[in-house]
Amino acid sequence: MGLVAEDVERLDDIVKRTRPLHRGDFLFREGDRFRSLYVVKTGSVKTFAPSPEGGEQVLGFHLPGEIIGMDAIDKDAHACSAKVLETSAICEIPFSRLEELTSIIPSLQHQMYRLLSKEIAQDTDMLLLLGKKNAEERLAAFLLSLSQRLHKRGLSPSDFYLSMSRHEIGNYLGLAVETVSRLFTRFQEDGLMRVDRKHIQLLDLTALESLVGGSGQGRRQQQQQT
Repeated sequence: MGLVAEDVERLDDIVKRTRPLHRGDFLFREGDRFRSLYVVKTGSVKTFAPSPEGGEQVLGFHLPGEIIGMDAIDKDAHACSAKVLETSAICEIPFSRLEELTSIIPSLQHQMYRLLSKEIAQDTDMLLLLGKKNAEERLAAFLLSLSQRLHKRGLSPSDFYLSMSRHEIGNYLGLAVETVSRLFTRFQEDGLMRVDRKHIQLLDLTALESLVGGSGQGRRQQQQQT
């Protein structure tokens, strides 16, 4: 983060470390007053909002090291809910205290700007994904995103467990759950990955990247011809 040891200690002093949370626990609900940001230490969390049909629209999946709640800063209230997907350790950062620190630690303020910029970029990427990509490309991009984010945290980029259900993945990507299940089977048949329920092994990251780039259809046609 570019912080000196003394500044790290000052930031650490305001962090609240909650007890372990379990699947189904909420960090906050839609409409709750905004008080804190949350950092996933271990585990994972999904954010979602009510859908027009009366169900839920998944907005994102948050992995270790990622911050939740920044979208509530503007209106001082949460526009979505955050629910724990598996046993997780979460750190709570009271925003009023964080604001005080950013006013006297320039490098911390810069880091906050960077995180805000990153969140905007992720939202833009998601809009492009839903608007421009077909079903295969969406799922491949989702798997690659998980891989890259886990790798940044020093975790395996090719061998991991999905804490979210096929239904939740489909909801997030704008795909029917049947389509998601069919694509998992197809990717496994094509040698891109190995699937054992929620255990995922990515066998060919290069091919997945090519698929996202739009060359996957040609690759599949070549396989069918051989």
